[in-house]
Amino acid sequence: MFNKRAFALMKPGAFFINTSRGGLVDETALLEALRSGRLGGAALDVREKEPPAAQSGFEELENVILAPHIGAFTVEAQARAFEAVSSDLDRLLSGEPAKNFVNIAAPKR
Repeated sequence: MFNKRAFALMKPGAFFINTSRGGLVDETALLEALRSGRLGGAALDVREKEPPAAQSGFEELENVILAPHIGAFTVEAQARAFEAVSSDLDRLLSGEPAKNFVNIAAPKR
């Protein structure tokens, strides 16, 4: 989704932030855009490969912020996950369909 062409279409000096999925970004193209000055900087908390290689090139750039993808490990996120799972378990035991499902078609009764 974000490749050499996409970075070339961005306003010069733009900042690129990815907190969604690493696979959406061509990291080679991103490095090129950062090193050339096309992009002003980047912040990444997800990478193409998890865990990322020890030295990918991003670590040496001063205009890049790298963070571990750990947003789901906050106290608040864990509490929400517990509530969602508990609520769905209660629904299923009552004969109702779950509301929080991933990567499957909507469950039928």
